[in-house]
Amino acid sequence: MRRYWSVVTCVIGGAWLVAGAGGRARIAAAEPTGHWADTWVAMPQLTEPGNLPPPPFTTSAGVFLDSTLRQTLHVTVGGSALRVRFSNAFGDTALVITAAHVALPADGAVGGSAIRAGSDRTLTFQGRTTVTIPAGAQAVSDPLSLAVAPAENLAVTIFLAQGQPSQNITSHPGSRTTTYIVAGNHVSDLDLANATQVAHWYFLSGVQVMTGQATFGAVMLGDSLTDGRGSTTNQNDRWPDQLAARLRAHRSTHGVAVLNQAAGGNRILNDGLGPSLLARLDRDLLAHSGVRWTLVFEGINDIGTADATQDAQRAVGDELIRAYEQIVVRAHDRGIAVYGATLTPMEGSLYTDAAGLREATRQAVNHWIRTSGRFDAVIDFDRAVRDPDMPEVIAPAFDSGDHLHLTPAGYQVLAEAVDLGLFRVRADGRALVDRGDRELGEP
Repeated sequence: MRRYWSVVTCVIGGAWLVAGAGGRARIAAAEPTGHWADTWVAMPQLTEPGNLPPPPFTTSAGVFLDSTLRQTLHVTVGGSALRVRFSNAFGDTALVITAAHVALPADGAVGGSAIRAGSDRTLTFQGRTTVTIPAGAQAVSDPLSLAVAPAENLAVTIFLAQGQPSQNITSHPGSRTTTYIVAGNHVSDLDLANATQVAHWYFLSGVQVMTGQATFGAVMLGDSLTDGRGSTTNQNDRWPDQLAARLRAHRSTHGVAVLNQAAGGNRILNDGLGPSLLARLDRDLLAHSGVRWTLVFEGINDIGTADATQDAQRAVGDELIRAYEQIVVRAHDRGIAVYGATLTPMEGSLYTDAAGLREATRQAVNHWIRTSGRFDAVIDFDRAVRDPDMPEVIAPAFDSGDHLHLTPAGYQVLAEAVDLGLFRVRADGRALVDRGDRELGEP
């Protein structure tokens, strides 16, 4: 007997409910028009013991058992729909997210415990509300038809019924944004009152939006100076945040998504707090679609952690230059323009040595960045924030107090030092780089 199927469809919250004649139904994500672009990222890291959640959310058996986490983030570009990416990159056990929701913060700001009534939406993964992420993997949610405005703040709330049965978990410790943790399932609660508060992001690694063809990404590769050490908690005044605001204010660059792939303590050559830049380049830059530019502002931790001897400093300076060359070559192979930023002063910080050997290496590396011609453009962050009378130190108005990191005013100066004309594309969508008659990637 021939069987006939009828299909009934209706739209529920931006997803299609598809039902066959047998009454069975499945959720299939609506297909928005445009293309997916990253609007927010956080570099995943292995969580250090001091950055694990406090008891009772960390025990000898694992973390976040029967716990709800509410985390907020600040997007750069907007779109008609979104997807959220969760990472278990450094977990050594599977991560089971029992439920995940996205909403708008009650007051529109990051760092709050409350969400706006009526804005809470459920995230799904291949139509299911629960997802299991294997050790070392990531998961991207189904498209959610929720309009996101440029510079909007989002609240992502997850419930982990089983927690993660290990203390090796994935996070971004330097969030400079308050996260709220409570026991039990409270993903839809309007306010997580009396929650435990920490300033770390856990498991979140990205948000994508469905947007138009004129939206492209600019990835900032760096360490704590780019991650925002010295900036204001819950104020989004890191220098990439302030650069994003400048780009949005101009019609020709309002579609540039600024993607901050930096972490405190990170180094280019060797692992430290997170994988080295050379080790993470594929994951944090090359694997992202739609990226047209990257700005490299890193190397000070390599110099500062190398021994203060002539041989060690000569070696680390030479190795940094070779590493910059590798980054340029590999990014150019993907059609990504590479901008180099000079290393800002560190004299008087924990990296100071009596003989001035590390300072000499910084100066030598900066000279190469400025004069080698290997980068598609150079942004002179050193000149922007150094004391004109004592160029080996940060100007007092921009010094956070540790003589290495900057104040919000100092980060504003870095953002203003970036020429917005660097973020142009050709008619075919490729990065437009002013290098005479040479194409991007040609020597």
